[in-house]
Amino acid sequence: MKKHSVTKRAVAKQQGARTAPRGAPIEPKLERVHGFRAGLAVFQVRPDDITRIGVATERVREVSELLAFAESRGIPWSEMPEVELARAASSTNHEGLVLETAPRRWAALSDVADVLIRTRGFAVALDRVRNPYNVGAILRSAAFFGLEAAILGAIAPHPALAADAVRVAEGGAEHLRLARTTDLAETLARFRGRGLRVVGAESDGIHTLFEYAFQAPTVLVLGHEREGLSPRVRSVCDALVKIPGSGAIESLNVGIAASLFIAELARTKR
Repeated sequence: MKKHSVTKRAVAKQQGARTAPRGAPIEPKLERVHGFRAGLAVFQVRPDDITRIGVATERVREVSELLAFAESRGIPWSEMPEVELARAASSTNHEGLVLETAPRRWAALSDVADVLIRTRGFAVALDRVRNPYNVGAILRSAAFFGLEAAILGAIAPHPALAADAVRVAEGGAEHLRLARTTDLAETLARFRGRGLRVVGAESDGIHTLFEYAFQAPTVLVLGHEREGLSPRVRSVCDALVKIPGSGAIESLNVGIAASLFIAELARTKR
């Protein structure tokens, strides 16, 4: 293995010395980002977060700008064989690039609401969507179509963003404001109190996607892969909208359904 290292980088540079409140989830001191486009997006958007790089020999030329940056900053990087990259990424789907980074910074929910109101924009919220491949696909679509933010909702603790979701998002995770909440229904109720509309995507919705008139600003809510929206989240929605189909199959995969909804949101904004 060929290693390149000029100086050691301080890992906790941006973490500060504050102590987490009792009962709060312990945040990771480092994150691993794997995937070629996902890694390059980190370099584009938050290069100062990078603390170490692992790259396949055949990818070295393709990431020459990233490696030159690493050399200039004293960030260690290594050419790694397949088995070591897979071990570093905890995945064989590393695509020849693995980054070690400072923890991802999450947006405050109040800031997300402010941005949506100011820009008359759109965001997507995930109600217990757990499959990282679906999460990644949704983030990719949201970034592609220019949505302002994505909100991850779970019961507890605060949901993290799985490394596979970041890879599948193909850089989309770096181009959205990402926020999270353990009480999505309460969060959406507060958003409604500030004048945002909340629209739920549901297979039994009253309205159909291609007839419904979206208004800005709006948060689109997508539910659990099998259970759909939780009753509490449904209760705070201004409207429930479905994708009309032939009836041969009950519903679409949530990642595919999200793409159709998000494309309509983008068309509305234009």
